[in-house]
Amino acid sequence: MDAIITLSQLYPAIFYCLVFLVSLMVGSFLNVVIYRLPIMMERSWQQEYESYFSDSGNEGISTSANDKSATPDEPFNLIKPDSTCPSCGHKIRAWENIPVISYLFLKGKCAECKTGISIRYPLVELFTAIACTFAAYQFGVTSQALWAVAFTYVLVALLFIDLDKMLLPDQLTLPLLWLGLLLSTQNIFVGTTDAIIGAAAGYLSLWSVYWLFKLVTGKEGMGYGDFKLLAALGAFTGWQGLPVIILLSSLVGAIAGILIMIIQNKGKSLAIPFGPYLAVAGWLTLLFKHEIITTYLDYVL
Repeated sequence: MDAIITLSQLYPAIFYCLVFLVSLMVGSFLNVVIYRLPIMMERSWQQEYESYFSDSGNEGISTSANDKSATPDEPFNLIKPDSTCPSCGHKIRAWENIPVISYLFLKGKCAECKTGISIRYPLVELFTAIACTFAAYQFGVTSQALWAVAFTYVLVALLFIDLDKMLLPDQLTLPLLWLGLLLSTQNIFVGTTDAIIGAAAGYLSLWSVYWLFKLVTGKEGMGYGDFKLLAALGAFTGWQGLPVIILLSSLVGAIAGILIMIIQNKGKSLAIPFGPYLAVAGWLTLLFKHEIITTYLDYVL
């Protein structure tokens, strides 16, 4: 990595262009992760459910063979099956899968049946590329920039999965947590002590709010995935970044929640995922923690 950084420092513009182009391609893969990972998890849960009742001898409790959520015989993971058009089953060829460019060339339609393709796919690719390039630019041509880009990849996937399914998979939050702790041993973003305290405090803070809310109302206000995500963010930003993350995510979440309730007219019963706000707040805090804290202290004092 040091050799890459040294070479890139000679040509920083090329470094940022490479980050943008690579992130476009990773964004295309993240579209697959966002769609398939929740399905893989649901099928795994279904398989465990059926295995449990089968082992218990409760043959009478089973799912229908026609249940689409049942685990199929053919492999279904992030690699297989190959991407196809959901309308006609046309196998997506390599030239049809070039990030953004293929969408524009095909005019947003399947090459075979001409059914419209959701604009969300190229938008996720562009969003990933722009966010990662901005993060890299913020840290300059350093090892921090590369790890910030990886951090951004995971947050993009978590953001959209939570928006779609109100789910923050352990397959993403826990590796992000361990990565933050490991990076702290090299003082990439924060030191080990700050990272460990940040991870523990991040988890316990939302865990405490969860149980307090449940004891008072009898309802669950958030999921355990939120605790793990904030723990991961605490490992990257240190305990000093947690107040900033919580404040930003709560403020933006409250405003967005009120607007959504007004627009959809569903009142207080509407469930709103908190993960996207945590992800955005954590990303901003990693990039601008010192500026935000300094500005706040200057304003207060």
